[in-house]
Amino acid sequence: CLLCLGLLTKRKPSSTSATWNGRRIGGNPTPNRETSCPGTPGHSKRIQVARARSATSKSIEGTSGSYFRTTGNHLRKFLENRRSPSRLEEGECGPYLQEGKKERPKQLPSVSLTSIPGKILEKIIKEVVCEHLETNAVIANSQHGFTNNKSCQTNLISFFDRVTSWVDTGNAVDVAYLDFSKAFNKVPHDLLANKLVKCGLDKTTVRWICNWLSERTQRVLTNASSSSWKEVTSGVSQGSVLGPVLFNIFINDLDEGLEGTIIKFADETKLGGIADTPEDGSRIQNDLDRLERWVETNKMKFNRDKCKILHFGRKNGNQRYRMGDAWLDSSVCEKDLGVLVDNKLNMSLQCDAAAKKANGILAGINRGIASRSREVMLPLYSALVRPHLEYCVQFWAPQMKGDVDKLESVQRRATKMIKGLENKPYEERLKELGMFSLQKRRLRGDMIAMYKYVRGSHREEGASLFSAALQTRTRNNGFKLQERRFHLNIRKNFLTVRAVRQWNSLPQTVVEAPSLEAFKQRLDGHLSGVL
Repeated sequence: CLLCLGLLTKRKPSSTSATWNGRRIGGNPTPNRETSCPGTPGHSKRIQVARARSATSKSIEGTSGSYFRTTGNHLRKFLENRRSPSRLEEGECGPYLQEGKKERPKQLPSVSLTSIPGKILEKIIKEVVCEHLETNAVIANSQHGFTNNKSCQTNLISFFDRVTSWVDTGNAVDVAYLDFSKAFNKVPHDLLANKLVKCGLDKTTVRWICNWLSERTQRVLTNASSSSWKEVTSGVSQGSVLGPVLFNIFINDLDEGLEGTIIKFADETKLGGIADTPEDGSRIQNDLDRLERWVETNKMKFNRDKCKILHFGRKNGNQRYRMGDAWLDSSVCEKDLGVLVDNKLNMSLQCDAAAKKANGILAGINRGIASRSREVMLPLYSALVRPHLEYCVQFWAPQMKGDVDKLESVQRRATKMIKGLENKPYEERLKELGMFSLQKRRLRGDMIAMYKYVRGSHREEGASLFSAALQTRTRNNGFKLQERRFHLNIRKNFLTVRAVRQWNSLPQTVVEAPSLEAFKQRLDGHLSGVL
């Protein structure tokens, strides 16, 4: 059964994760039996009860493996207690550098390392909560963080499809990048509990979550030193399984009453709208005022120094906006979910940054790795270098030939480093390695994204991004889309415009693939004959 059930009657140790470091806690759990989970909606939710293999579940602090092999009835009784053991409510925090210099303590936010049995228990509760959220469509469509079938890329494409469309029709557009101050750490537990009830979760699940949040303790570890244990009075644990889901519920009503377009990735928030006239600017300002009132009501805080305004459009009047009593600074470029977005939307800055990062890593491989065999170099390039050239690239695909060549030159250099291929042309090197050029890989990625929007997991969102083409007498692949008109290159080169013609030209046998994996295989076969 669950490892955590064996901890109910054990004594409380002086530490948690640190005590268990170096000890192997069981093997991969295997399905054992299903039991009813009381207190879940309709009492019909079935949960998988895992059993640690006796051969690998050695011991935790001297406890035998057989101690943990309890039955599903113990789990049912445990959940009926509506209480998580205090032993599982401890966490150890270590400094984690996100950006900047590690010598500055403020740039080292802590991430809580909770116990493995605690994470197993959180996973069970998370499945119950997520099933309720999905069944009842509780989380707003504007949330793309920690939700199924959404990602950074869907966030960027969804938001900037509107922005590029507005700019293409001659409108000025203003976008406010909003930054919460220590968002996950400031969530008030009482307000979160009210929102859990409001979203329709049953009382037993809410009570269990509230008990899990209350009386938590944590300490900070750095090198060989540690602080004393302190009670956590607010926030959801970063590094926990349940924390991101609870934060999504807490911030879900941020959209209410807004006139502009808002989109979120967890706490990363963008608010945008047309800003042709002073009246348009007033609407954006009213939305910012509403967001400020939401922050005050929910006991959160904006980091106003990091909140910026980006102005798009040739005739933009660069109107000013304030957050509370502080005026927000304008910016010409912001990092949006890891992608550099500038007010020209030509993506050249992002291309420069991606190529520079990839070249730097490739130089480190060149200096540090003696072997030049393809068995060594190809995996290193694929795992460490190429991801920097392709992260969210369906959103920021290069628009100018110079940028295309700049990215391709990284792969040219990498393939030339492989022993035996140094003097061969680039095309021959790719053929011998069984690789596509980066430009063809971007085309492949475009088609995979289109499949998800038209037939796959993003169909709901795709319905707002694409329109089916009118029926014609000419033969097509059965899922032909309407091609949009455009005036500017930033619109012409955006995914929802540039990829439609290639999608419409795919053979019917490729487009009608029954699954994403089958589509990829058929697409690769089709692209192998394309220059």
